[in-house]
Amino acid sequence: MLSLLTAMPAPEASAAGGGSMMTTFITFGLIIAIFYFLIIRPQKKREKETKEMLASIKKGDKVVSIGGIHGTVMIVKETTVVIKVDDNTRIEFSRNAISSIVDRKSDAPPTARKKAKKTEEAAVVEAKEVDAVEAEDVEEKPEK
Repeated sequence: MLSLLTAMPAPEASAAGGGSMMTTFITFGLIIAIFYFLIIRPQKKREKETKEMLASIKKGDKVVSIGGIHGTVMIVKETTVVIKVDDNTRIEFSRNAISSIVDRKSDAPPTARKKAKKTEEAAVVEAKEVDAVEAEDVEEKPEK
């Protein structure tokens, strides 16, 4: 055993050893940066979006639970939500059990929705009139 220890060369302190240490630190730094940008940051972003979605649940929203139950929000409490699943069926869920909001109830009052619909219809009618006038102009041009 002693002869084995004496046969091994003594470690030398050189600049190459310092460079090896620096390479190791750079490698670990790169691995940590990759984990942050590929795993940790997207996870935090998803958590933030989910938290905002759960905070914005209101009466009339159509939601899906994590169990796949579809329904309409009837009552919103501090930690729970009552969902209407069928005509006479209501289920109370924890807010955290809502996986997504399928269809949001519009925030605009009914009169504003009617006005918006009328303006859309007026725009469609006006577009049709413009198309008709353009078609007449094309027909009236003399051919050479």
